Amino acid sequence: MAESEKTLLKIRGLKTWYPIKKGVLARTVDHVRAVDGVDMEVRKGETLGIVGESGSGKSTLARTILRLEKPRAGSIEVNGKNILSLKGKALRDYRRTVQVVFQDPQASLNPRHTVLELLTEAMLVHGLTTREGRRAAATELLDDVGMSADMLDRYPHAFSGGQRQRICIARALSLKPQLLICDEAVSALDLSVRAQALNLLQDLKAKHGLSYLFITHDIGVVQHLADRIAVMRDGRIVEHGDADDVLQNPAHPYTRLLLQAVPVIRTSPQ
Repeated sequence: MAESEKTLLKIRGLKTWYPIKKGVLARTVDHVRAVDGVDMEVRKGETLGIVGESGSGKSTLARTILRLEKPRAGSIEVNGKNILSLKGKALRDYRRTVQVVFQDPQASLNPRHTVLELLTEAMLVHGLTTREGRRAAATELLDDVGMSADMLDRYPHAFSGGQRQRICIARALSLKPQLLICDEAVSALDLSVRAQALNLLQDLKAKHGLSYLFITHDIGVVQHLADRIAVMRDGRIVEHGDADDVLQNPAHPYTRLLLQAVPVIRTSPQ
């Protein structure tokens, strides 16, 4: 397979800036450079960990990839196609390819919808199931994340935080994506539940051939999950490489600072 065929996501020179306005006329006097010239790639079947403190630009990067923010400059390619120019049906099809799991599962789930509705709403829109077949489709999704079909008619408030996040993961899988963006997806969970969620993500990656862009402020999380790590600070990637190299021989002072409080106990990704 050619190198280009191994690359799922390719970003070059990406800049997402927010204007700073002042005065009665609200003139732009400067910009917040949330993402400021990022180059990165995610290969098919790998996990790339994006690590950085709050305000480093990680979530803005994710939102730009998802087409929720408009970049000032740069390019984003998925499967060799420029996704920034997509419109209409092409954009809708792209949203199937890349899905996201956010930090707060409670805020991500409509409290007025049952689990059945939450899991199958997007599938119905994209024609991936029918009204008659949606219960079977939702049951399969719940089974994937270690939950049972008797939960389909319950509402989000009936579940624990860990269970709600599993529902969010199942919903993200409902459109059969190739890339799953996990934006601080386990940071709100208790330590024991966090470990279970990470193990689940590893199992799902192997089962479905997924690629992950795993965004976190905690470098201790990605040490057990990532194939490669990119360290982000002030909108830029300051260090990137194979996970073992970055964790064991960090080249940038900021990476060393992140690692100071974290014991590195490396296990190979499954």
